[in-house]
Amino acid sequence: MIGYLQGKPVFNKNSVIILIGGVGYQVEVGSKTRSRLTEDETSLFIYTHVREDKLELFGFLSSQQKELFELLLSVSGIGPKTALEITDRDPEMIISAVQNSEVSFFSSIPRIGKKLAQKIILELKSKLGSLKELSLGPRSSQEHDIFATLEALGYEETEIASTVGELQLDDLSLEESVKLVLKKIAR
Repeated sequence: MIGYLQGKPVFNKNSVIILIGGVGYQVEVGSKTRSRLTEDETSLFIYTHVREDKLELFGFLSSQQKELFELLLSVSGIGPKTALEITDRDPEMIISAVQNSEVSFFSSIPRIGKKLAQKIILELKSKLGSLKELSLGPRSSQEHDIFATLEALGYEETEIASTVGELQLDDLSLEESVKLVLKKIAR
């Protein structure tokens, strides 16, 4: 599967072709994403969508957008084109709309009526959790090591995430960080 592409973009009517070593990959992107691409070289996180009769690539400027896209695809009734239309908006606005049950935010998007908007909110609310628990941005290598260590000890990712979010661990070693997180969880 293709997960990331970096190359020279060639703009089509509804998509972008990324040229890499003489090969062009056609990638579907949202209108806001398309407007942010430069003509020199660009890089996109890629979601590969495979069906019986079609293979499509969908491109995103951040891994955060890609993760939201994948979550939206898990909602029945949401296809990749609609999910792309939604994720073309600011990820923080999408998360806020889900958490605050803003049906109007989703129903303002083409192909989404009131019932589908309610379904999106209902199904994503439990998956997104609270903003404090949610960190769709890339973890630092230290945070990744802390999560790996504590998960190996049997702790749940949500429990670790909520605790790590409350602590300042930047200047500590891995061992000190793990001890501090364990101490906080034990309380």
